[in-house]
Amino acid sequence: MLPMAIITAIGRAWPHKDAVGMASGDGTSRRPLSLVSRSTIATLLVLIGFLGITGFALDRAYAHAALAGLRGRLQSYAYAYLAGVDVSARSDRMIPPDTPPPNSDFLRPGSGLYAVIVPQDGLPWEAPSALGRDLPFHELLPAGVTRFTGPVGTSAGAMYVLSQGVEWVLPNHQRYRLTIYIAENEALYQTGLAAYRRTLFGWLGALGLALLVLQQILLRWSFSPLRRVARDLAKIERGSADRLSGPYPREVAVLTHGLNRFIESEREHLKRYRNTLDDLAHSLKTPLAVARSRLESGDGTNDVRHDLLAQVQQMDQIVAYQLARAKMSGHSTFATPVPVQHHAEAVVRSLERVYAAKNILCEFDIDEGANFFGEEGDLLELLGNLLENAFKWANHRVLLSMKKVAPGNPRAWRLGLEIRVEDDGPGIPAEYLERVLQRGVRGDERVQGHGIGLAIVEDIVRSYRGTLQVDRSTELGGACFRVRLTDT
Repeated sequence: MLPMAIITAIGRAWPHKDAVGMASGDGTSRRPLSLVSRSTIATLLVLIGFLGITGFALDRAYAHAALAGLRGRLQSYAYAYLAGVDVSARSDRMIPPDTPPPNSDFLRPGSGLYAVIVPQDGLPWEAPSALGRDLPFHELLPAGVTRFTGPVGTSAGAMYVLSQGVEWVLPNHQRYRLTIYIAENEALYQTGLAAYRRTLFGWLGALGLALLVLQQILLRWSFSPLRRVARDLAKIERGSADRLSGPYPREVAVLTHGLNRFIESEREHLKRYRNTLDDLAHSLKTPLAVARSRLESGDGTNDVRHDLLAQVQQMDQIVAYQLARAKMSGHSTFATPVPVQHHAEAVVRSLERVYAAKNILCEFDIDEGANFFGEEGDLLELLGNLLENAFKWANHRVLLSMKKVAPGNPRAWRLGLEIRVEDDGPGIPAEYLERVLQRGVRGDERVQGHGIGLAIVEDIVRSYRGTLQVDRSTELGGACFRVRLTDT
């Protein structure tokens, strides 16, 4: 069963609460933020920054546009008044406008919209709205000069003021200058700006809230496969399921595929340990029974010693074989690659010293960069037993080939490995090939035939989900053992 640590680590990818976390028993550590909380906080910060900058930019743009519109409006009022002004050629006096004002607010005292005309001589003319107001509009501007200032402080409040200097050329070639002032209270401009800001930030706030709600919906939909993985892991923990069944999206399927492989590997290891103990207990029953019967029979001392020695040797062989089976790591999804070149050379050097009397030549055909994805001990056990068997039966030559092969699973990222060991010995008769291939199916754990070495090889290959084939070598004429290990 999958260890609790793995289930807990994966389950945290979708915790049931999105809070910052609850204090642990000692009150010193807190539960990490969930993925939803992290995404929500990140989105909220981005929205605040984006909508804030957007709101500021739109507010500034509207303020500049409104100010430009105010200036244009005041300019049009000035032109309207100037159209109604005349200058007497006989008296060189300004004749005030007698046409209706361009805006009715000029007729209401204190309306906030004021007009003042300052001639080069005489008293200034004021619109009815400016009566009783002490407005500081007395400067006579040069002809053709237009100014827009504000807000300007006056007794009637802060105002935006447009002033324009005008010059008349009279029939007697005299020139007459005047300046027109059009002023509007700043409160009117600020009222419009405030209304725009309320509308703008109200809509931006509503848009931000809608985006957050939409994000929560999308997150729940996007992370639903992770919640399903957490639920399936909980089922595995309770024993109601034996694997992650899916279906899952492509990105999550890589994770669940690895977890399923890990779960299967753990179960295979546990099953192998249990089977090894059962096999060991079963295998030792017969030698122990024989030893006990010989001790109880009272036969001759030499015969008893000989029989006991044989049974002890057999038990030692059985124990060695079962221990070798139990310590095999087997297939591992997350195994690190083990280079095979160096280990193969080390094994061959050792065997050449053991079988020095046979003067055997071992040739290599190993792909550069070939790796074994598993435990180093399993690789040494595999190479050692295959090569020792070849050295034992060879006449003079042994060929070791190790090739990189494409994985059986197209989604797998690592290359497989093919190991081929050939010799020029007598080979294996055709009628025994099937028995060799079925060597792992045994009713009796006492190893026979090719010895415990090949039985261990078969167990290692099976634990790595590989294949073992035995046939005749086409190049050397003897036996050819081919092991193929690919990621499935």
